[in-house]
Amino acid sequence: MTASNSNHPSIPLKLLHEEDFEQWRAAQEEPVRNWAATHGFKAERNKLLLVPGPQGRPVAAIVGLGKNNPREEMSFWLGAAVADRLPDGHYHLAHGLPANAATQFAAGWAYGQYRFERYKRGGPQRSVQLQLPEGANASEVERLRSATTLARDLVNTPANDMSPEALANAAVEVARRYGARHRVIIGDDLLKERLPAVHAVGRAAAVAPRLVDIEWGDASNPKVTLVGKGVCFDTGGLDIKPGASMLLMKKDMGGAAVALALAQIIMDAKLPVRLRVLLPMVENSIAGNAFRPGDVLGTRKGLTVEVGNTDAEGRLILCDALALADEEQPDLLIDTATLTGAARVALGPELPALFSDDDAAAEEVLRAGAAEADPLWRMPLWSGYDDELSSKIADVNNVSTSGFSGSIIAALFLRRFVSNARTWLHLDLYSWNGKERPGRPVGAEPQTVRALYAFLKQRYAR
Repeated sequence: MTASNSNHPSIPLKLLHEEDFEQWRAAQEEPVRNWAATHGFKAERNKLLLVPGPQGRPVAAIVGLGKNNPREEMSFWLGAAVADRLPDGHYHLAHGLPANAATQFAAGWAYGQYRFERYKRGGPQRSVQLQLPEGANASEVERLRSATTLARDLVNTPANDMSPEALANAAVEVARRYGARHRVIIGDDLLKERLPAVHAVGRAAAVAPRLVDIEWGDASNPKVTLVGKGVCFDTGGLDIKPGASMLLMKKDMGGAAVALALAQIIMDAKLPVRLRVLLPMVENSIAGNAFRPGDVLGTRKGLTVEVGNTDAEGRLILCDALALADEEQPDLLIDTATLTGAARVALGPELPALFSDDDAAAEEVLRAGAAEADPLWRMPLWSGYDDELSSKIADVNNVSTSGFSGSIIAALFLRRFVSNARTWLHLDLYSWNGKERPGRPVGAEPQTVRALYAFLKQRYAR
């Protein structure tokens, strides 16, 4: 966000509904009316009209909002899409917005500026700047921009540069920035700390498995614990994935990236909570010491797990972290994970699945997500499927023998490791945008960060 440039005056940005188009058109001079007609512009949704001046440079930009829907607030994604399609320049809103809408629009604008170009040769840099709208919360805009950039950079970085060690270093850097207590448990020390499932999944990789443990905040505040799945690359293990299914497996640490980004926002906003963040980090690799189908693993909870499939590794590292978190009886326990393809089959890539036994909390999260244009969809923790996790030689299997209800089965598995938390939320997300859209390039998508932050503010901020 910036003020105008003296060489090129700030360009007004007009947001226009279809119902207001004729009134706007009638108020324009004839060249502008003709220009709009030439381009067939009638303020349809996602349509953009650049009005040229005598020198050929834009002197105004008109953004179509489509038909007016009173239930629709100014969308975060509108700001992202507008910024992505405008030519370089300095812009300002030509009219005021309510404070929340102004903040949403500005945060979306900042989001739409993101580019991941770490591995590209330097090219021309774009400069599409917006003067901070009146009433917008500059701190919130920067908070959201910084955290979502962190998560996107982590997920977009390929596994050769985003190993468990590199991901742990990124988490420690965030902890240090906010003066949070932190420690990293590495390799065989995981066994000493009673985290055997994390160790088993990651022991075959060249880079040792680890768990990052971050604590921040006043001990008298409500305990909020975040757990994020950090599988930095997933071959599927000995139940190896087909090559095509491995292409996006650098993003299998998206849950950890989301949890870390959310933690950064919480600390930056100084929410009155006692925060703990547990991030198990592994590569699910193949070697002579890899865990095998049919192995029985111990867990921190004391439950034994028969490995029905080594490609269901995410729930194995999460179960140890969840059990550790649950021992403190947190007021709220949230885990985020790119856990199942079944959730994507059910809901597609844009709707993360939400599981919880707490109806009130689940509804609050869904409302927050809708308000922030960061949607989720609640799925059932259907206990009738619980017996599908049965094992003849262990307390539980990590997969079902049937091919049905895979995301529910995974959630039911995790639920066995949570018994003391007042409220538990499990989010099964995709963490990736697979199609090119204005403001949303193909690549990492830190789903649920904004929804969960809004939910936490409503729940805890005084």
